[in-house]
Amino acid sequence: MTKDLFGRHRAVLPEWLALYYEDPLEITHGEGRHVWDAAGNKYLDFFGGILTTMTAHALPEVTKAVSEQAGRIIHSSTLYLNRPMVELAERVAHVSGIPDARVFFTTSGTEANDTALLLATTYRRSNTILAMRNSYHGRSFSSVGITGNRSWSPTSLSPLQTLYVHGGVRTRGPYAHLDDRDFVAACVDDLTDLLGHTRAPAALIAEPIQGVGGFTSPPDGLYAAFREVLHERDVLWIADEVQTGWGRTGDHFWGWQAHAQSGPPDIVTFAKGIGNGMSVGGVVARAEIMNCLDANSISTFGGTQVTMAAGLANLAYLLEHDLQGNARRVGGLLLERLRAVAAQVPHVREVRGRGLMLGIELARPGTDEAAPEAAATVLEEARAGGLLIGKGGGHNTSALRVAPPMTLTVAEAEEGAAILERALRSI
Repeated sequence: MTKDLFGRHRAVLPEWLALYYEDPLEITHGEGRHVWDAAGNKYLDFFGGILTTMTAHALPEVTKAVSEQAGRIIHSSTLYLNRPMVELAERVAHVSGIPDARVFFTTSGTEANDTALLLATTYRRSNTILAMRNSYHGRSFSSVGITGNRSWSPTSLSPLQTLYVHGGVRTRGPYAHLDDRDFVAACVDDLTDLLGHTRAPAALIAEPIQGVGGFTSPPDGLYAAFREVLHERDVLWIADEVQTGWGRTGDHFWGWQAHAQSGPPDIVTFAKGIGNGMSVGGVVARAEIMNCLDANSISTFGGTQVTMAAGLANLAYLLEHDLQGNARRVGGLLLERLRAVAAQVPHVREVRGRGLMLGIELARPGTDEAAPEAAATVLEEARAGGLLIGKGGGHNTSALRVAPPMTLTVAEAEEGAAILERALRSI
């Protein structure tokens, strides 16, 4: 049955629509931190639909909210007052950390980043954008144009002029040998020099932890130091929190809070986890920025009632059950366990991340050369052992991505680490 579905998939869908595994997997249902495939095999899910099933599969509170809302009305568009949208916007504005915040809902992180770029370029009257090397911001024409990861950027054409900045990857590049303080100073010097050679940009867009890039991040405080330089020139800071938001990093509710010394971002984008699988994204910005557009705009499906009901129920569950604290505690144990395993596996170059957002970068032993074949092997072996993980990385997709639902238990973390250990040792 799966082979038949695979054949049908190939017959009607684009060749560039990637599938994991040599024998692609059809997931039919899930519960908690587990999913099942069409053959009845059970897996511990350490990727959550690319960090989207944030709390749990089939979470009763979210399922109930969606079902009840669907029984009333599913959709009406933003041309009408929408109580669930207003209520979720109020909660998001409150937790955003941005003063006088306004919220606009979209259907995805790509669309959220696209909207943020529209706002920034309109507000600043500039089409120049600063982005980080190894970054990823979505698959629309504008967001692909600022993506600093060749594997996910199929065209060099763009409506924007993009300039790439150092700092998103701590352990590679010309400053990797420096300590954290000197690393930050060198990146700031590079940014300052870059700004001396170009017209004033509209904004810097940056993921606090690069998702598709392999869960890489700079030292804490880098973007705060950048913000001081940017603020002097009225350049905006957009924090792409599509993967890092809602407490996943454990230490903070938003990834930008590791860089908060110079104040909050001007714009924050979000998506993925807030809907726990429903299609929800959005932008938070100061009122003067959000209101800068001088033409009409609506969102047909952004903020639709059923997705807003899911977001409200999911956010309430996350806050009431301190899932940020759970991500910090259980994620810390998982990180320690994986680092202990990695110390005995020559192919592991680095284990990094925070909370329940962890990356394992693989390289050919004794070198910094990427080992994509090893990453593919581990992905397959983990599946064979009953564990689903992800891949990423700007160097030939040689990083494994571990991002379970934030309700992960200690026992499940230990189970997943044991499966990963066997998979890593199989290289």
